[in-house]
This record gives sequence, structure tokens and C-alpha cells, in this order.
Amino acid sequence: MTPPPERRLLRALRNRNYRLFFGGQSVSLIGTWVTRVATSWLVYRLTGSAFLLGVVGFCGQIPTLVLAPFAGVLVDRWDRHRILILTQMLSMLQSLALALLALTGIITVTHVLLLQLAQGMINAFDTPARQAFVVEMLEDRRDVPNAIALNSSMVNGSRIIGPSIGGLLIAAVGEGWCFMLDAVSYVAVIASLLAMRVARAPRTRPETRVLEELRAGFGYVAGFRPIRVPLLLAALVSTMGMPYTVLMPAVATNVLHGGAHTLGFLMTASGVGALVGALYLASRASVLGLGRVMVLATSLFGAALVAFALSHVLWLSLLILPLVGAGFMVELASTNTILQTIVEERMRGRVMAYYAMAFLGTAPIGSLLAGIVAEHVGVQATILLGGVACLAGATWFAIELPRLREIVRPIYVKLGIIAPPEAPAAAIADAGAGAETL
Repeated sequence: MTPPPERRLLRALRNRNYRLFFGGQSVSLIGTWVTRVATSWLVYRLTGSAFLLGVVGFCGQIPTLVLAPFAGVLVDRWDRHRILILTQMLSMLQSLALALLALTGIITVTHVLLLQLAQGMINAFDTPARQAFVVEMLEDRRDVPNAIALNSSMVNGSRIIGPSIGGLLIAAVGEGWCFMLDAVSYVAVIASLLAMRVARAPRTRPETRVLEELRAGFGYVAGFRPIRVPLLLAALVSTMGMPYTVLMPAVATNVLHGGAHTLGFLMTASGVGALVGALYLASRASVLGLGRVMVLATSLFGAALVAFALSHVLWLSLLILPLVGAGFMVELASTNTILQTIVEERMRGRVMAYYAMAFLGTAPIGSLLAGIVAEHVGVQATILLGGVACLAGATWFAIELPRLREIVRPIYVKLGIIAPPEAPAAAIADAGAGAETL
């Protein structure tokens, strides 16, 4: 019997370790979003350059593109819990450095770029470790889709609160105190990780070398269509669509003729939509049908970006941006859920590293490209081109979907997500054998 939506929505929180993680991350991520808004505003205030906004985004995320494959191998070899404690401590020190430089009035764009590179290197290890560790925090593997969706809800709940706080703090006391708030917020997630009771699996020295495991991970991802195709779609959406966030200070200032408060409102509106999309995924009873959801979400994201690019008034932009946020978050979280469901356990860290590359590692290319294009054709035309590219990606994925369903169905049967055709009628109805696989 399928539980009611209100029980399905929070079922992953039955797990103690996941509850601790959820609480600590919820606090820390508010600080992260405050810093993101403050960093963009600081750079634009110092330079007035949309190009440099793109460069900052590039520096913050290019390390993931370069280091993530190696990080994935290490995540499969090392203790993921300890990796996360280390990366969170290093992130706290990075935010503290930003705060001290800003509060003393000596910060320059060069400082920001170097510290963004440092945070990018930390994230290259933190992101795949965090994604792969989700499974270890759960006592029941059937809670994985809900945990991923709740993670997305957590990110976007903080995305609603963080930019609003950031906009108010920037206007009241400047960017430095935004960075300091972020540094302090890391205490919550570090404390939650230290409070966990984690069963330490015995670690044996791998017989294969790192480069051999790196090649094996790439071969697995490139050769398995149900993993390769969703990752390519995520990479396209991240490269072409997500740079709208990097250009948001320019939109707030030059297109909508506002200030720091306007930027906070825009980021918050997008976050509201993303939160609603994540809650929708959390309320779903099964992974079945997520392929069709990805097509619809990517289409919504692309169409809403086109509409946002054509808007010249704040109230209309605030109505459109929730659709942008919802479309992107549903596409991204659905991809994560499918990958976590079908991946072989021995490859989980490496696949999550390629997932991090797809949505974080490719973003710097998009940020840099968007900054260059925006300098020549304008911010709005750049965002519009990104929306059109996402619509094209949704069409391509829809064409691929029937073949992906054929490949994934036997995997879902093996995992017990759907019942085999020869199963009794009651089992078929309960496990959804007749339902749409992807």
C-alpha cells in the first residue's frame, strides 16, 4: 500500500544520521547562499563588468571539471564521512579569509578569484563525497529518492532565505559580514557530521592503481547509455542555462534598474520555484516516470529562460523566475535520483563525480562563455540563447527516452522496483510492472 503524500514527503528523516545531516546542512547552506550573492555583488561593485562576473564563476567551478574524476576514485577508496569533515573545515577557512579581507578593506578582485579557485578545489572532493554518502546515511535504500529530493529542498529553502539575508546585509553593513556569517554557519554542519554514528567498513588496499580505476570509471559512464545520456543533458543545461545566475547582478542593475535588494528578490524568486519543484519530487512514491519528468522540466526551464530574457519589468521577472528555478531543480534532482538508483555500488563515487562535473564542472565554461557573449550582444540576448539551447536538449532527450526505457527496465526488475511480467497480479500492481519505467 502506498503511503500518503505527507508521510512520503519526509520519510528519509526517519534515519538518525540523515536527520543530523539535514539539520546541519540547512544552517550552513543559508550562509553559502549569502556568500554567493555577496561575492557577485562585490565583484560587480568593484568592476561593473559582466565579463568579470563570468570569470569569477569560472574560477569557482573549473577545478571540479579538472579534479572530479580523480576525486571520484578517491571517494570510492576512502572513508566518505571523514572526507566530508575535512572539506567542510576547509570551506569554513575559505569563507573566513574572504571575511577578513573584506572587513579590513583590502580585498580586490584578484583575492576573490584566488579564493574562488580554492573553494572550487574543495568542492571537487566535497560534492561527489556528499552525494555518495547519502546512501550510507540511510538504513533503508528505498529512502534514497526521497533523501535526494529533500537535499534539493534543503538547498532551495536556503536559496530563498540566503539571498534575502544577503541583500539586506550588503545594504546595511557590507559584503564582509556576509562572508563572516557564512564562516560561522559551517560550525553547524561540522557538528552534525561529528555527531553521526557511522559504521566503519573495513578498508583494504586496492589492488588496482588510481589511473586504472579512473579509466574504468570513464568507460562505465561513457559505455552505459542510461548514465551517459542523462549526464549529457545535465551538462548541456548547466553550461547553457545556469549562467543566468552569474549575470543576475547585471540584470538587476542595468535591465531592471535596481540594486542589492533587487538582486536578492530575483534570487529568492528563483529559489521559491526550485523549492516547490524539489518538494514535488520528495512527494513522489517511486522513481518510475522520471524520464518523462526530465523532458518536461527541461522544456519548462528553457521556455522560462526565454521569457525572463524578454522581460524588462521587475514584477514580470519575479513571476517568471519561479518557473526557471522549478524546471532546473526538477531536471537536476531527477538525474541524480536515476543515477543513484541504477549505478553499481563499486562505481558510485566515480559516477557521482561525473554528475558533479555535469552540473558544476561544466558551469565555469558556461559562465565564461556567458560573460564573453554578454559583453558583445548583451545580457538578455545571452540568457535567451541559453533558453533555446535547453529547449533543444529537451527535444533530444525525448527522442532518446524510448531506448533508455528498454535498457533500464531489466535493472528495475532486478532491484525490485518493478515486478517481472510473470509475477502474480497483486505483486505487479504493487511494484508497478505495468508502469512507465522512465
